[in-house]
Amino acid sequence: MAPLARAYERSVPESPADEGLFGPRSLVWRVHRDRSFPLAGMRSLMVQALHPLAMAGVAEHSDWKRDPFGRLAATSSYVLTVTYGDTASANAVAARVRAVHSYVHGTDPATGLGYSAEDPALLLWVHAGIVDSNVHVVQRYGRGLDAAEADRYVAEMVPFAEIVGVPTEMVPTSVDALREYIESVDLLQATPAARDAIGLVLDPPDLDDALRELWHELGQVAIGTLPDWARSMYGFAPPPAEAMEREPVRQLIGAIDLAFESMPGVVEARERIELRTRG
Repeated sequence: MAPLARAYERSVPESPADEGLFGPRSLVWRVHRDRSFPLAGMRSLMVQALHPLAMAGVAEHSDWKRDPFGRLAATSSYVLTVTYGDTASANAVAARVRAVHSYVHGTDPATGLGYSAEDPALLLWVHAGIVDSNVHVVQRYGRGLDAAEADRYVAEMVPFAEIVGVPTEMVPTSVDALREYIESVDLLQATPAARDAIGLVLDPPDLDDALRELWHELGQVAIGTLPDWARSMYGFAPPPAEAMEREPVRQLIGAIDLAFESMPGVVEARERIELRTRG
């Protein structure tokens, strides 16, 4: 987890030039600092991987298998910088992502279809997987969001999609619109690349025994939060009902968060966020 901690420390600035794209009083800040965020992240990866063209771009143009936590750290760094960085930092990191995407194209071996990471349709699918997972998990296991707050969060997240190249008019601005979009997407399937990637997410290398056990439990919860259709595509059985109960899951999240917070720089970065929130 050390790469994730370093990404967290680097991505939360000490002296930002401005409040950034969202600001300390936004729902985006509130949701993204929720302790359930790692669970939401795991779920979002599972959803995103079910689009074969999006998954092919990752499988064929990244070092995911060699360094899964490095890949997760890079993604986390991007999300954190866009969330907590000033406007210039958010735009700069988005520009770097767009530059990388310009080289990511090819033919998906599972479907025979061409793909490009610059395709707004694929970028929107990735965005939707993140936002839908954050809403679902925070409502179920986090500090909570009522229906109006959830809609506000979805609407506030539109710039997250815009700055990587999704036209504004394509981006859902409410929970209902977001779920309707997700259910409308054709072509979804668990390709061999998706199964390999999610296998690594659920059982990453280089964890100590205690953390590995907690991570495996978190993975089962993430599976349990998936829509039935997504879980069916992977062939995952639903976890036992008791494994999905709110309090045990919150205790699990707390244990993993305690391990994360023990990493150098994490507490200090969180203090910077809280100070700006109270300021």
